Amino acid sequence: MAPSQLVSLYSQLQQTFNARPSDLKKCGVLLAQLKVGLVENGLLVPLGDASLEDLVMARDILEIGAFWSIRSRDIPSFDRYFSQLQTFYNDYRHVLSFSVLPPSPREYPIRGLYLIRLLTQNRIADFHTTLESLPLAADSLTANPYIQHPVNLERWLMEGSYSKVWNAREEAPAEEYKFFVDSLMGTIRNEIASCEEAAYESLPIKDAGTLLFFNTQSELLSFAQQRGWQVNVQAGTITFAKKSEEKIEIPKEKLIAANLSLARELEQIV
Repeated sequence: MAPSQLVSLYSQLQQTFNARPSDLKKCGVLLAQLKVGLVENGLLVPLGDASLEDLVMARDILEIGAFWSIRSRDIPSFDRYFSQLQTFYNDYRHVLSFSVLPPSPREYPIRGLYLIRLLTQNRIADFHTTLESLPLAADSLTANPYIQHPVNLERWLMEGSYSKVWNAREEAPAEEYKFFVDSLMGTIRNEIASCEEAAYESLPIKDAGTLLFFNTQSELLSFAQQRGWQVNVQAGTITFAKKSEEKIEIPKEKLIAANLSLARELEQIV
C-alpha cells in the first residue's frame, strides 16, 4: 500500500489538473514529486507485488503527466511518459487470461496522440507498426475516434490531401490533438513552400496565403520573413528567394589524363 504522503500528493495533482484553468506550473512540481515517490515505492516500473489500487494510481499519475506534457509543449516529456505507460497498458492488461488492471478512459486518447506524434516525425513505418500492435481488432480500429483520427491523417498525408489535414484540426477528438495537428501543418507548409520556390518566381500574397493555409496576412508575412522571401505589400506580391546554383567544376585535365593512361594500359595488354 502506498504511503499516505504519496496518496495526498496524488489527490492534489488530480484537483490541480482538473481545475479550469489548470495550473500547469503546479502540476509540473507535483508530477516531479510524485515520480520520485513512485520510484521509491517500486511503482514506476511495478515488480508484480503492487496492489490494484496502487497500480491504478501510478497509471493515472503517468497519464496526467502525458497530457500535462502536451499542454506544456514539452514533447520529449510526452515521449517519456508514453514509454513508461507501456508497462501498464501492455504487461498488466492480461495475465493468465484475466485482466489485472481495469481499462483506462485515457488510454486510447494517449495512444492516438502518440500515433500523431509519429506522423509529425515522418516515422511512417513506426506508425504502422504501432497501429498493428494495438489491442484492437483490425475492423474496430476506425470505430475508435481517438485512433480513427490519426489513421485518417496518415491516409490524407499519403494522398497529398493537405486541405483535409487542415480541416481535421477542428474535428480533433481531444483538445491536445490540435497541438500535434498544428505541428504537422508546420511540416506541410515547409514542404509546400519549397515547391513554390522551385515552381514560381513570385505569387500574389492572397494566393500564397491560400496555398499555405494561413488565415491572416500577418501569419503569412511572418512565415515569409522566416523563409527569406521578399514581400511587396503595395504590389501584393511575394518574390521567392532563389537558391544560387552550385557550380560543379569538372576536372577535365585529370579525366583526360586518366583516360589516356587507361588506353595505354589496354594497348599493352593486347
